[in-house]
Amino acid sequence: MDDGLLPPEDRSETGQAPSLPVENKVSVWRYLPVALVVAGLALGYALGLQDYLSLGFLAEQRQTLRASVDASFGWSALLFLIVYILAVAFSFPAASVLTIFGGFLFGWMVGGALVAVGATIGASILFLATRSAFGGFLRDRVDGVVRKLADGFRENAFGYLFVIRLAPVFPFFVVNIAAALFDISLSRFFAATFLGILPGTFAYAYLGQGVDSVLVAAQASGREAQISDLVTRDITLAFAALALVALMPTIIRQFRKRGASR
Repeated sequence: MDDGLLPPEDRSETGQAPSLPVENKVSVWRYLPVALVVAGLALGYALGLQDYLSLGFLAEQRQTLRASVDASFGWSALLFLIVYILAVAFSFPAASVLTIFGGFLFGWMVGGALVAVGATIGASILFLATRSAFGGFLRDRVDGVVRKLADGFRENAFGYLFVIRLAPVFPFFVVNIAAALFDISLSRFFAATFLGILPGTFAYAYLGQGVDSVLVAAQASGREAQISDLVTRDITLAFAALALVALMPTIIRQFRKRGASR
């Protein structure tokens, strides 16, 4: 009998190693993007990149950085965009500081635009990497209240994400990962992220535009400047108010649905 016609149990007796099922091969490869993200984050910390993403570094190198931007504005903007995308994609905790960098180096308008694009692209990369490995995780494994929450999140994905992005209560990378677990479409994630971060992005970029005096004052007092030196209570309350206003349509829609179902 031809070997190609042997059933699986007979083929194992011929001494040939059985091939892995296609599903197992796919299940292994689906975790590769997440593995790359974790490896990139670990490598970044091993190289000490976190030391360069601080207001202390900006204070020390602000004249050199500005001279580089003045010498080649286009290439500096492109390099900044790439750095921001990589920082967000690898979940490096430096979004706020980098946004301030952008406003300081390029002005609030150009810097804010670069940050908005870079943050959205980087967040989408992390979102896709997480979804490839854990997409549909909650849908397949939970029930009851959590299941209803997941279904409601998917139905109103844009509204919920927009509000969360508008008022950054949760860390940026946490929202990127959580959205992937809720199995939201990339188009909704991209749009809600880009539009939702615009107010905060330009606010931080505007703060960065005037950070020079804060850095000088911090150096004069012998300490390193902190983001809290720039962010006031009024700005925080403004973000919360914006988020509440943006959330109102979603809340009203939910109440209408409950009323109609009774």
